[in-house]
Amino acid sequence: MTFQLPDLDYAYDALEPHLDALTMEIHHSKHHAGYTTKLNAAIAGTELEGSSIEHILSACADSPGIRNNGGGYWNHCFFWESMSPGSTLEGPSGHLSEALDSAFGSFDEFKSEFKKAALTRFGSGWAWLCKGDNGLSICSTPNQDNPLMNIGGCGDSPILGIDVWEHAYYKKFGPGRGDYIDAWWNVVNWAVIEDRFNSASQ
Repeated sequence: MTFQLPDLDYAYDALEPHLDALTMEIHHSKHHAGYTTKLNAAIAGTELEGSSIEHILSACADSPGIRNNGGGYWNHCFFWESMSPGSTLEGPSGHLSEALDSAFGSFDEFKSEFKKAALTRFGSGWAWLCKGDNGLSICSTPNQDNPLMNIGGCGDSPILGIDVWEHAYYKKFGPGRGDYIDAWWNVVNWAVIEDRFNSASQ
């Protein structure tokens, strides 16, 4: 299997004014494209060549090249799918809404805890909402690590993630990571997040 840079379901400027077009273009066409190319090079001729990205991530702990680029490839695919220009701040509904209330007290409390995890991730990394055997939980990971890598502190199934590498926000927000997180809520595609939650709950 040779991995391909996925097309976005929306134009680079479609998430304006919340996420700017220049950042989206660079993030997708340069950063994500780079991870894709380097992942293919890293697995070429190895026993992982031809494997699914999920299998690669579960087996990549001892190879920094595969870990960093495999994570960068999957994380960004997941990230683009988590957003939509038609999203609103109204948030989730149904079983996901009930699960968030059960785990965090309310949707607003969930957003506060998720923002805290994203803000306190030192350096570059990600914050995640995951579904596990004990319900929903929030965690963060460094660099391009993600919960599929069998790391501690995260649930088994990520259903939402935010990129807090500086390249995700610095052109528009400068050092204002918190402002970026606040703006990002406006473009979260809750229909996709609910589908992931329901699939993980089966």
